[in-house]
Amino acid sequence: MKFVLALYFAMAVVLSGDAIAQTYPVKPVKVIVPYAAGGNGDIVARIIAQKLITQIGQQLVIDNRGGAGGNIGAELAARAAPDGYTVMLGTNTHVINMSLFSKLPYDIQRDFAPVTLTTSAPMVLIVHPSLPAKTVKEFIALARAHPKKLNFASGGSGSSAHVISELFASMAGVQLTHVAYKGAAQATTDLIAGQIQMSFNSTATALAHMQAGRVRGLGISTAMRSSAAPGLPTIAESGLPGFDASIWQGVFTPARTPLDIITRLNREILAVLGASEVKEQLRVQGLDALPSTPDAFADFIRVEIAKWAKVIKVSGAKAD
Repeated sequence: MKFVLALYFAMAVVLSGDAIAQTYPVKPVKVIVPYAAGGNGDIVARIIAQKLITQIGQQLVIDNRGGAGGNIGAELAARAAPDGYTVMLGTNTHVINMSLFSKLPYDIQRDFAPVTLTTSAPMVLIVHPSLPAKTVKEFIALARAHPKKLNFASGGSGSSAHVISELFASMAGVQLTHVAYKGAAQATTDLIAGQIQMSFNSTATALAHMQAGRVRGLGISTAMRSSAAPGLPTIAESGLPGFDASIWQGVFTPARTPLDIITRLNREILAVLGASEVKEQLRVQGLDALPSTPDAFADFIRVEIAKWAKVIKVSGAKAD
């Protein structure tokens, strides 16, 4: 009798899960973007939401909650009900923050369930045109010949540009001097003015300045070339094998969200990312579609946490 009751209960749970997946969603879904409007994360969320609305038959409400390096929005998302009606568009910043901050109000692994990677935005290694280095190899040779004499700019201590530059310096075996600004725009302005020699910048921004002759692009930060700049070689193929770093975005739900809902969300978002018009919208923004399974995304996060923890420890970077 006990066995029959246990079997009945197990079947009821499975059937209940199937029913949830079949009816979900029955109301609008909130998408928390832990950044201000206009950034990569916000752009990705809105491009996906625009098409996803027609697939699921419900509105997706973008909720921009910027501040504290993405931590305010992440804390809000982590505390939301795990029912599939609140999702977060997280980024590589949330992985970096795990080592950058001594104390966080959330844990990206414990408090969230990964749904899928969505996009990747490579950065471009750019230098001032007056610098004699015209390739990555030449830049590394120049930096080795002049330890700590070459400056690199970032939008702040612990920013993506900062830690990616530190990864580059570590792998290349060079010593560069970090100059932290209050934002990427000011950092780029000083690079163009020749006060800074090098920086990693977003593809869209870097290409605009490269085309105008204000800066020289040496390489793409990701392992594969960017669809936005297919003629620009990767850093890995230009003198630093194995170098791979990007600004990525992905969808998360609060931990303990039912697996059936996560599976449904994954399937629908992957369909969106596979649409040709969506790929083109992303390409124009310097973004590449990067769909994945929830398990593959979880593995990716584990690798990213370990990777950036090592870089931050070596560099001594701390949150502003």
